[in-house]
Amino acid sequence: MRMQAIEAAGLADICDKVLAGERLTFDDGLRLYTAPDLNMVGWMANVVRERLNGARTYYVRNQHINYTNVCNKGCKFCSFYAQKGGPAPYTMDLDEVRARLNEHLDIPITEVHMVAGINPKLPYQYYLDLLHLVKEVRPGVHIKAFTCVEIAEIWRQANKPLPDVLAELRDAGLDSLPGGGIEILSDRVHMELFGRKLSGDQWMEISRAAAKAGLTQYATMLYGHIETVPERIEHLVKMRELQDETGHFVTFTPLSFHPEGTQLDHLPAPTGESDLRAIAVSRLMLDNFQHIKTFWIMNTAQVSQVAQWYGADDLDGTIHEYEITYKDGEIGNKRQVLTRGQLIDLIVTAGREPIERDSLYNEVKPRENDDAAKSVRIPLAVASAT
Repeated sequence: MRMQAIEAAGLADICDKVLAGERLTFDDGLRLYTAPDLNMVGWMANVVRERLNGARTYYVRNQHINYTNVCNKGCKFCSFYAQKGGPAPYTMDLDEVRARLNEHLDIPITEVHMVAGINPKLPYQYYLDLLHLVKEVRPGVHIKAFTCVEIAEIWRQANKPLPDVLAELRDAGLDSLPGGGIEILSDRVHMELFGRKLSGDQWMEISRAAAKAGLTQYATMLYGHIETVPERIEHLVKMRELQDETGHFVTFTPLSFHPEGTQLDHLPAPTGESDLRAIAVSRLMLDNFQHIKTFWIMNTAQVSQVAQWYGADDLDGTIHEYEITYKDGEIGNKRQVLTRGQLIDLIVTAGREPIERDSLYNEVKPRENDDAAKSVRIPLAVASAT
């Protein structure tokens, strides 16, 4: 019956490749993105997901810190940066960052994720001090910080060779780079929406340098704005080729664009269908990425739960505070958190096996009092609240 449905959907030849473990082509990706039967695309993505990761779904206890919203890039898709009629400008000093870290010291967080705007007034030493501070307050934590766009600004401020800058950042505590920054590898979209930021070639140059410096990195794709389906597939193919070259990417996260509060607020909001398809096609195209993440803040907890059967094997983590994207209708409410118990519930009730991980997907063993959370069933309506 399943194969009859695949044949009826016109995807039999692609399914043969998937079952054989063969790499899909650009044209295959286009067909997957336009195939009417999303469930058949999701079924194939689940085949790959289970081949690579079985029934396991990962989550991490992490904390996000956005240290400044001052930015000189003026990206049309962004509602985060300080602008007239928008958010008030702020830049955290080290005491403010310390206070933010101290708020959650009772939680055994293994990852601190830091990204922010491009504030040209911040000196090179600020970034080094920021890393030192996090390691001081949270010894042993993994610091995932600074997109390639931020690295370019830090490099400018340091006024020294990029390999030296990356080495000094590593010595100060940097462990990996997050995704983001390039949004989508399309020169057309770059010039129209974020022309002051790095070009695709510049982004990849810094990414290659990070790999040579021994830094792992995470990859993303922002979709649902003005990009075309061929541009989405082009992005996936380019990321796959870069991973073939460097092998330093840990996971890939499709990020759905939320237009509220941006210069593109006339565009429609993302749908569950678009989010599930982006995850499924990413899983099928990116054969050299071990993990595909559904970012529950952007996709919602409910869609992320379903996404575990459409190729995703990671829900991200506890987050605590996030200011890049807000829940629909709640702009300014930066408290966005799921507890460990809520994450486990989202995984278990989807029929998957919850695995707490660190930033490199090493399993984190339960701590004292952790078992109690496993017995707590949290309704999805509560789990998705922020």
